[in-house]
Amino acid sequence: MLAGIILIIAGILLVVYPPLLSIIVAVFLIFVGVMVVSIARYNRRYQRHFENPTIEFFFKH
Repeated sequence: MLAGIILIIAGILLVVYPPLLSIIVAVFLIFVGVMVVSIARYNRRYQRHFENPTIEFFFKH
């Protein structure tokens, strides 16, 4: 229920202030990029100890 209320408020804010959508998308993309880099760094550090073919497929380079 709380998530629904937050989404309704976010929708109203987007109608009132449309540039908010670009800010939300930019923050989301930055967050996802940081997470991918940190996961890749973590996996490279521990690749010799814990080999996982799925991780190696996605993070070869």
